[in-house]
Amino acid sequence: MLAAYFDCPGGPENLYMKEVMKPNPGEGEVLVKVFASALNRGDLLQRTGNYPPPKGASDILGLEAAGSVAELGPGCSGCWKIGDAVMALLPGGGQAQYVTAPEGLLMPIPKDMTFIQAAAIPEAWLTAFQLLHFVGKVQEGERVLIHAGASGVGMAAIQLVRLAKAIPIVTAGTQEKLEATAKAGAAAGFNYKNEDFSEKVLEFTQGSGVDIILDCVGASYWEKNLNCLSTDGRWIIYGLLSGGEVHGDLLARLVSKRASIHASLLRTRDKEASSVFLQYKERLVRAFTEEVLPHFSGGASPRLQPLVDSVHPLHAIAEAHRAMEENKNIGKIVIEIPV
Repeated sequence: MLAAYFDCPGGPENLYMKEVMKPNPGEGEVLVKVFASALNRGDLLQRTGNYPPPKGASDILGLEAAGSVAELGPGCSGCWKIGDAVMALLPGGGQAQYVTAPEGLLMPIPKDMTFIQAAAIPEAWLTAFQLLHFVGKVQEGERVLIHAGASGVGMAAIQLVRLAKAIPIVTAGTQEKLEATAKAGAAAGFNYKNEDFSEKVLEFTQGSGVDIILDCVGASYWEKNLNCLSTDGRWIIYGLLSGGEVHGDLLARLVSKRASIHASLLRTRDKEASSVFLQYKERLVRAFTEEVLPHFSGGASPRLQPLVDSVHPLHAIAEAHRAMEENKNIGKIVIEIPV
């Protein structure tokens, strides 16, 4: 089969399409014929050697995929059949013509959705759902500050906050991105490049601040985050785009607000924890399938919509990586896999 590949860590120019062995499904696994995958920051980090896949996982890039069931491994429960249209959350391997996945990490693709659209769902939407519900315990009426609001996770989070009857507030780096987040349902948006978002958030919330912050930026935002976090607020860190080294009295500021910091990843590196983590992800996928997935179908209210920024063929994988590095995308960058 063909797959996205690189021989040594480095820039996008190291990526190419390579012929590799097709995987075989193991116990409780399903082989999926992939029609589309999507790009994530984790793929860029893995390409540069800074985010290796978990032990035993595929070293091919791709944390999500959409396609059809091609083969069932031994021990499968019978919940899937050959030809089913599915999308999958993966530890790796999605940017290839075939990938294996535990049957519990597959979700059905809504009937009126394309494979391209479906590929934009698993990693971003499950991340946002996990951060809001499993970690943040979002409640009706709460205010949620979403950094990188026009990213795949950001656009999903805006819609999921609305679904939870809470209030989404975003930051983004351009007026175009802020307009896109407003269209997706953001109640307010601030340009972090030319505005102090903490002051703007406090102004918007009449001084009370936000109850939850979804933060993929890290170190450079810590003071502003704490400035606009409400008493008993939850600061959830799921990425470190600006690094993780903090200089200042973070703990005293945190204690003064009785606030809490939570950290989250959907891809474990710990082999010993892999079985427990798989159970956690299966529980996450099951909850998302039951509570959120019906809202992607026609006639649902409110209706949820994955946002695709651009589509790149697998042979242009380097171009897709460059596009994400330029940070211009609004929504997901999708990789189309050759049949």
